[in-house]
Amino acid sequence: MSAKPDTASPARAEAHASTAAGAIHLPAVHLILSDPACGPLIAEYGRVQTLEAARALLAELRSVLLAGRRDGVPVAATCDTSIPALLAMLSERLRDANRSPLRPVFNLTGTVLHTNLGRALLPDSAVQAVAEALRWPMNLEWDIDTGKRGDRDNLIEELLLELTGAEAATIVNNNAAAVLLMLNTIAQGKEVIVSRGELVEIGGAFRIPDIMTRAGAVLREVGSTNRTHLKDYAEAAGPQTALMMKVHCSNYAITGFTKSVELPELAPLSKQHHIPLAVDLGSGTLVDLEQYGLPHETTVRETIEGGADLVTFSGDKLLGGPQCGIIVGRADLIAQIKKNPLKRALRVGKLTLAALEPVLALYRAPDLLPERLTTLKLLTRPTAAMREQAQALLTPLQAALGAGYEVSAEPMMSQIGSGALPVDQLPSHGLVIRAAATGRVSNALGVLEQRLRALPLPVIGRVAQDALWLDLRCLDDHQQQRFTDQLALLAV
Repeated sequence: MSAKPDTASPARAEAHASTAAGAIHLPAVHLILSDPACGPLIAEYGRVQTLEAARALLAELRSVLLAGRRDGVPVAATCDTSIPALLAMLSERLRDANRSPLRPVFNLTGTVLHTNLGRALLPDSAVQAVAEALRWPMNLEWDIDTGKRGDRDNLIEELLLELTGAEAATIVNNNAAAVLLMLNTIAQGKEVIVSRGELVEIGGAFRIPDIMTRAGAVLREVGSTNRTHLKDYAEAAGPQTALMMKVHCSNYAITGFTKSVELPELAPLSKQHHIPLAVDLGSGTLVDLEQYGLPHETTVRETIEGGADLVTFSGDKLLGGPQCGIIVGRADLIAQIKKNPLKRALRVGKLTLAALEPVLALYRAPDLLPERLTTLKLLTRPTAAMREQAQALLTPLQAALGAGYEVSAEPMMSQIGSGALPVDQLPSHGLVIRAAATGRVSNALGVLEQRLRALPLPVIGRVAQDALWLDLRCLDDHQQQRFTDQLALLAV
């Protein structure tokens, strides 16, 4: 007679396996899930996910216990296998598995527009607009007045024209995309004249020559690395020239024996040859920063008035808005760009437009910008406020770190970041941590930097000159208490 098939339930099979050989005693998974204390986990994470996590946990513990038995280690010394202990481990496992990899951090690097930390922080008006766009259908491409399909660029074009003086505008997902789209539209298969000193490479190995190749344009270098003259552009202009282009040297500066052709000098030449002149500003600004005590940066309006036919710039750098690339300029050229099939691939969605419009609207009141635009508020933060904050945080931080470290409040220099004004720095204040001379931990600063990153709200500083620097420029007053509250977790 053949044996009857085993029709035992999975739960009964697991219970049997857990007691087999009498060596390893782990609760069956159904006992864990039926425990009242597991109810909140199931309510939060769902029964399926909780069940799978419990099975994985039991399998791992079983392997640990078997290994301990082979090595002669008592089970009690290996781990606690009671249901309360297992539920605590299960809770931690589920929490870690469901934690978003995109997390808020304290940016104490001293770089305000930090590319790796998301660049510009949005003002409250933009945050509220994005929340509204998340909850409701929006007239993204619907003209409410006519009841017909509209153009999503129309939602912000009027504001951009008012603020820049351009004839037309369009938006894509970042400034690299703006440059790519512009070159592909205007210069595919033709030459683009660029000074050799402006063939920049920015973060992520993004190079102007490479983007030209991808756009199908032919690069025509003129001048030398440190000196380019107007005659170099004039001699290069010909029947195959589709565009003259200037590129903002966003992350470096050449000093000494140098010469470059500025826009007012180059614009008449481009007009004479009927060749459009494009300017990639990179981190473009809409206002003169000098009025706020910051170094001057050429504005988009100045660039348009200087004779540029097309200008590309970022929305998430000095402008202080969401990540996007903005192209403004002549109406006929913008119209060509918007007809390019690539425009659809590079366009922005409703969340970007919802965030950008209120940010642009703030520029209508430039006298109120330092109070309302988060980026400008951080860039113009008084040094005295940061000095006072450093003194307040000095004692609790020293107490949390103990005798192995020495903390001091010191002046330091911040930078704008993301390619804006690369050689200009801003006086700041913060906390400097050095390893104590009597410290016994090797690589003490590296260990501390890792511990700060492991906090619930990670603290990101910078290690330089045998010290860990925590620049307080970007630690807003309302964030200070959250920073202080978690210092206790650093105590060893």
